[in-house]
Amino acid sequence: MTETVLYDYWRSSASYRVRIALHTLGIAFRSVPVDLVAGEQLSPEHLARNPQGFVPVLMIDGLRLTQSLAIIEYLDRTRDAGFLPADPAERARLQALAHVIASDTHPICNPSVLKLHLAGAADPDTARTAWIAHFIRRGLAAVETLLDHPRTGPFCHGERPGLADFCLMPQLYNAARWGADVGDLSRVAAVAAACAELAAFRAAYPVDPKAPAAAG
Repeated sequence: MTETVLYDYWRSSASYRVRIALHTLGIAFRSVPVDLVAGEQLSPEHLARNPQGFVPVLMIDGLRLTQSLAIIEYLDRTRDAGFLPADPAERARLQALAHVIASDTHPICNPSVLKLHLAGAADPDTARTAWIAHFIRRGLAAVETLLDHPRTGPFCHGERPGLADFCLMPQLYNAARWGADVGDLSRVAAVAAACAELAAFRAAYPVDPKAPAAAG
């Protein structure tokens, strides 16, 4: 059997989503780090994997897949995973929740966008934090409102986690990292608590490979 390989970065939101999906399915994979801070995503080797210079890239089933939502949908369809509902209306709802984060919030906070935004800023660190916190708050506030829906259960849609939950948890990690004010988002918090109980979400949680190992 061909080895499954995930080219990722520990703190990448998009990589985090795919790690959750893989762990949920119990798919063993080898993680190959691509250091975004060091610029390894722009190396000739990585650009040959993904000409956008992004992570994740998943090697699975003899394929090379990019774009986290496309990867998760592939896993859903090929493994009958139930990450997306079969009903068209319910499927559209779950995709809309996911895209609020993955399409309308995450890209605005991408380092390549920030680099242009911060050019010439008097205090780049303060400007970066304010920008990211603002847009994370705006996106998650929209998710909070969209969760006021009869199909919301313990998770974003019903009784089991799916695509939207896989996007939500990495964004909440970012919210904590950048100090976004999300403490009043009670529906979001309830879904996050349900996700945090699951082993797959815990296994996918970002761990700095350079951090000292915890004492045993």
